[in-house]
Amino acid sequence: MLSPAFILVGLLSLSSGIHGAQQTVPQNPHFTPLHPASPGQSISLTLGLPPTNMSGLHATLYDVSDPASPSYGKYLTKAEVEAFVAPKTESIKAVTDWLSQHSITAEVVSPSGDMLRINVPVSTANALLSANFTEFADKHSDTTLIRTLSYTIPEAVERHVKFIFPTTQFIPPPTRKGALFKVVQPPKSVLGKKATPPSQCQTEIFPECLEDLYNIPSAPSTNRGNSLSVSSYLGEMATEADLNLFFQDFRPDVSFTPFFGIVSVDGGITSGNGTFEASLDIQYTMGVATGVPTTLYSVGDDTVFGFIDLANFILSLEETPLVLSTSYGFDEDDFMFDVPLAESFCDVYAQLGSRGMTVLFCSGDNGVYSFSFDSTCDATTFGPTFPSGCPFLTSVGGTQGVAPEVAASFSSGGFSNIFARPSYQDGAVQQYFGQLGSTNAGLYNTSGRGFPDISAQSVNFFTWVADELFFILGTSASTPTWASVIALLNNARLNAGKPSLGFINPLLYSQGAGALNDITRGSNPGCGKQGFPALAGWDPVTGLGTPDYNKLLNVVLSV
Repeated sequence: MLSPAFILVGLLSLSSGIHGAQQTVPQNPHFTPLHPASPGQSISLTLGLPPTNMSGLHATLYDVSDPASPSYGKYLTKAEVEAFVAPKTESIKAVTDWLSQHSITAEVVSPSGDMLRINVPVSTANALLSANFTEFADKHSDTTLIRTLSYTIPEAVERHVKFIFPTTQFIPPPTRKGALFKVVQPPKSVLGKKATPPSQCQTEIFPECLEDLYNIPSAPSTNRGNSLSVSSYLGEMATEADLNLFFQDFRPDVSFTPFFGIVSVDGGITSGNGTFEASLDIQYTMGVATGVPTTLYSVGDDTVFGFIDLANFILSLEETPLVLSTSYGFDEDDFMFDVPLAESFCDVYAQLGSRGMTVLFCSGDNGVYSFSFDSTCDATTFGPTFPSGCPFLTSVGGTQGVAPEVAASFSSGGFSNIFARPSYQDGAVQQYFGQLGSTNAGLYNTSGRGFPDISAQSVNFFTWVADELFFILGTSASTPTWASVIALLNNARLNAGKPSLGFINPLLYSQGAGALNDITRGSNPGCGKQGFPALAGWDPVTGLGTPDYNKLLNVVLSV
C-alpha cells in the first residue's frame, strides 16, 4: 500500500472553523515553520458547499446495491446523482458574494457544483480568511507545504461552507511503504510456460497461481461494454514494455498484444519509465482480468484533493468505468480534526457507486497501527487507515500461503473513528465481537465501520519494473487481484443482460459471504500489540475472506 509518512498528533480542543469562529490548531511537531509564505505566491483553495440531499443519495445507493431490493441494479444517471449533490442556490450565492467582495472568481470543479476552487495570491488568501499562511517543512521528508494554523470565515457564510482545503489540514501525500525485492535469478519454471501451482504459490505469486487458487478463468472477457480502471499518484507510471515482458513470462497463453489507456488528471504524467506501484497494478489487472479494457488514471495532484479530483473527473463522464482499483491511502487520524473533509472524500465514492461503479481500496500494510506511527510506538489506541473506514467503498486486506491460506501479518484492519458501522455489516461484526471477547478492549472503536471487507494473496508478486523483475508484497497486490475478479464477474453479468455489480458490499455481506474462502488463521499485530485474530466469519484482518470465482459467479448471476 502507499501511505502517508507521519501521523498528526497533539490536536487539542479544535473548533470547527465553519461556525463563525476562528479555527486554530496547535503546532504540529512533525512540521517546522520556515517563514511566512510569499505574499505574491499563488495558492489554490477548494471550498466544499453542503449538498442538497446527501442523505437521500446514501439511501438510494443502499437501495440499488441491496440484492433484496426491487431496485437492485437500477443505477442513477449522471443528472440524477447531480440533483442529490448540488448545493442550494442560497449557498452558491452566499459564497460567491463573499468571494466577490475580495474580487475573487471561483471555478466549479465538481459535476454537481458542490466544490469551488479559487487561485489567489497568498496575500489575498490571508485577507479572505484572516489567516497567516506559512511555509512548513516536513521533518520526515524533503517536502514543504503551505498551511495556516488558524482562519476564520464570516458568520453569514459559515453554514454555506463545509470545508476549505488546504488551510489547517496537515495531511501529507502518500508515500510507498510496501516491500519489494529484486529477483536475481527468475525461476525458469514460471517463465514462458505452464507452471505447477499450487506448490510454487506458497512462496511466489503470478497470474496462474491466482487462477488456480481462486478458480479465476483465463479466457478473455468478451463484452465490449466491460471496463476496469486503476489510479496512479506520486508520478507512478506503467509501461507497455514491462507489460509485454510480464505477459511473455506469465501469460504465454494470451495471443493478443496487451494494451492499456492512460488518462491524465490534474496534470498527471502520461509517459516515463515504469515504477513499482503502477506496474504492479496494471500487470495484475490486465494479467488476471484477461481482455478487459483497462485505463490508468495518472493523477498529478498528490494531496487529498487528487483523490477527490479523480472521482469528480470520473463523475463528469457520461459512462464511468465499471471498476476502480486504488492502492494508496492515508491515516485516518490525520482527518480527525476535519471530519467534514473526510465525509466529502467518502461521499464522492457514494456517488460513483450509485452510478454502478465498484470502488476498491487497499486496507494498508502495518497491521493494527496505520503506517505512520513513528518508531516510539507510543500510541494508546489502534490506528485505522483512510479511506478504508468509508462505508461506500470496498476495502481489501491481504493473505499469504496456500493449504492453508492465512492472514498476512501486515494486513491493516480495524474500526473507523469517523464513520459508524453500516447496517450491511452489523451482523458480521457483532459475530466477531462475540468470538473476540475482551481481547484488545479499549484499543478500538466498537461502533465504527469495520475493515477490510475482503482479502486476497498479497506476498511476493512477480512484477516487471523498468526491465527488471521484482517481488512486491502488500495489499497493493490484493486490491488489483480483486478488481480483476469483479471485472470478470461483470463480464458474465453483462453477457447475461444484467447491470454491473456496482457497490458490492451489501451483496458480499449477504448472499456473497458463502462464496468466499473464510480465513481463520493469523493476525495483524503492530507496535507490540497482538492485533486482531482472524476468526470464523468476518474479521478485521481478512474481512469475509478470499474469492472463489465459480461460487461468486453463481451468486452474481442469480441476483
